[in-house]
Amino acid sequence: MKNRSGINRRTFLSLSTAIAAGTVAGTAGLTMFPSSRQAKAGILAPGMKATASFCEVCFWKCGIQAWTNSEGRLVQITGHPAHPLSNGRLCPRGTAGMGNLYDPDRIRQPMLREGDSWRAASWEEALDFIAERMGAIKKRFGAESLALISHGHGASFLKHMMKAYGAPVGSAPSFAQCRGARETAFKLTYGEPVGSPESTDLENSSYLVMLGYHLGENMHNTQVQEFAKAIERGVELVVVDPRFSVAAGKAKHWLPIKPGTDLALLLAWIRLLIDEGRYNRDFVAAHCIGLEELRQAVAPYTPEWAYTQTGIDPALIRSIGRRMAMHGSSALVHPGRKTNWYGDDTQRVRAVAILNALLGNWGTKGGFFRGSKLKIPKYPTPPYPPSNYTFIKHVVERFPLADQVPTQELVDHVLEHKQPPITGWLIYGTDLFNNFPNKEKTINALKKLDLVVVIETHPIELTGWADVVLPDTTYLERYDDLHAPSWKKPFVALRQPVVAPQFDSRPAWWIARELALRLGLEEYFPWKTIEEYLEARLQPLGLTLADMKQRGVHVGEAPPPYTDTPRFKTPSGKIELYSETLAAKGFDPVPVYHPPAEPPPGFMRLLVGRVPVHSFGRTTNNRMLAEITPENEVWLNTISAREFGVRHGQRVRLVNQDGVKSDPIKVKVTQRIRPDCVYMAHGFGRKTDKLKQANGQGTADNDLLTRIVEDPIMGGTSTNTNFVTLLKGRNGEVRHG
Repeated sequence: MKNRSGINRRTFLSLSTAIAAGTVAGTAGLTMFPSSRQAKAGILAPGMKATASFCEVCFWKCGIQAWTNSEGRLVQITGHPAHPLSNGRLCPRGTAGMGNLYDPDRIRQPMLREGDSWRAASWEEALDFIAERMGAIKKRFGAESLALISHGHGASFLKHMMKAYGAPVGSAPSFAQCRGARETAFKLTYGEPVGSPESTDLENSSYLVMLGYHLGENMHNTQVQEFAKAIERGVELVVVDPRFSVAAGKAKHWLPIKPGTDLALLLAWIRLLIDEGRYNRDFVAAHCIGLEELRQAVAPYTPEWAYTQTGIDPALIRSIGRRMAMHGSSALVHPGRKTNWYGDDTQRVRAVAILNALLGNWGTKGGFFRGSKLKIPKYPTPPYPPSNYTFIKHVVERFPLADQVPTQELVDHVLEHKQPPITGWLIYGTDLFNNFPNKEKTINALKKLDLVVVIETHPIELTGWADVVLPDTTYLERYDDLHAPSWKKPFVALRQPVVAPQFDSRPAWWIARELALRLGLEEYFPWKTIEEYLEARLQPLGLTLADMKQRGVHVGEAPPPYTDTPRFKTPSGKIELYSETLAAKGFDPVPVYHPPAEPPPGFMRLLVGRVPVHSFGRTTNNRMLAEITPENEVWLNTISAREFGVRHGQRVRLVNQDGVKSDPIKVKVTQRIRPDCVYMAHGFGRKTDKLKQANGQGTADNDLLTRIVEDPIMGGTSTNTNFVTLLKGRNGEVRHG
């Protein structure tokens, strides 16, 4: 552990004093949540006020209307009818945002580590301490020795502050642990990523193939709305998944594929379309290169061969491939979102991108639309200081096509004492123990750092390893930067406070500016208030902050989302079915199938996913959502359950191939999953009594992910490469739930 006078071994400290500290004025009654009946009645009551903003229970950023009563208390959240991502509707998580806002377990004031204990501190003292440590690190090692690990829209001002300080090293776990493989694959093929929100025209697709994409459980609002429209319209849906998901329940065909063999199926479809001449000849001739090289590379991958790998009948593979081709450019093979599965994920998603190219659906109705966005000038500040070292250069030595920093690289850099050293982490909105594999390695890295600052709303386990903990505001208590992504209709949305900050929490924009002032970086934060900053950014659009506070969102003129003349930012200017870029880096220019590792005898592959009412572990302490889903379960096929001698509802422990045991978890015996795998939802299994609702509820899948395969192309970390067997009860005995 560390203290103010020196650096010693860091140990875990519980934030008990933070939670037990006296309440701040205006926070009484935080344990009381309105029932749905009360909230519904409240909207109709006199004196109600709707504040327009956008959500961040997940990172889709849907437009919301937050309704407060005459006492200024938030009582209901609804979808903003004019916002293009919500269209007046929200998912269950978005409607329950007040559960995070009024959570009595929130961190209440800044905390400083002193020896073996925490103590409450003023903001002035906490920020002075951080700035002093940042200055010392810069003087001794250089600014590049400090890294920002972040997730969420609120991090934008912290990123700006860090670059002004001279620290360009930043990482978001969403790259290596979620979308990075997908974005890399599509940039290699089309010259641009799929983006977030995805540029998939689901609502107009006539034929839709989804591989391991749990839409309906992964509740990205706009996609779910479009998916529902497609189902209502009669889209032909094919779901490829070892588990009968919610989406599979809507499908014409469910293909219960052997886990790890998706690439074999994709290559068989690619071969089928080429061999039978069913690909979009005009589109491929005009916009693609590498067809002949692709034809030769996929020659071995017949449907009969694919059957030996996937277990899918070759006649069905042919039938689906031909139907897909018949629908042509209105058919869509969805690229997915969380695509870090097996460590070969860039190549697997490359096959998805190639298959879509053969269908000719780039820039077409029902395929991938051409999004547009509003051009909003940045607030003018001086250029960032030049850096003597760019960390990404170190990253590409291991992962040649990574264009972001995989978070595990920061851990390894610290543990392996690489130069220049990284001696401090600022962590914003990122639950490293819950969303990042190899927790013990992360803890060992934390122990070696000179400075660890955690900015969080809740006392998650990670806060116990920090030197300073700063209480963040929720999205309902703050302004943030404008949101103007690429979409079918270009728009800009405003986030604004719905209620005053609870306790002594402060927003990230304020924290970043206050640190900048202490570090002598005033010229990078010339605005005095966030309102001044937002006003200046809106002005070039002919908008005012006062107007945006009333409307919440401005939708611009939309160019056609479909085009006959697509442009591609690849080296060739065309869709690259055969990638010279990959070949030059020593990788397969066309995806090559390698069979997945087989489980040890008596073990099953562990698959992980989502539940529709929770966002990772961000919401498991939310009383409103926990009432619906308080814990996760492990899905077990009826055949496997019979072999293990367990019944539905019993508690078991999982033990992985490395001997790591889980906490007890309830068994869901079902025919909706293959016998060679089990499935559990991510985000549960908290181990801190400071999160009173979530503590001890369910099991953390992340604890069992000890065998990780890294994608050699971009550094993604696998989640489906571990195997588990069952132990009945805590000590081997059978326990009923």
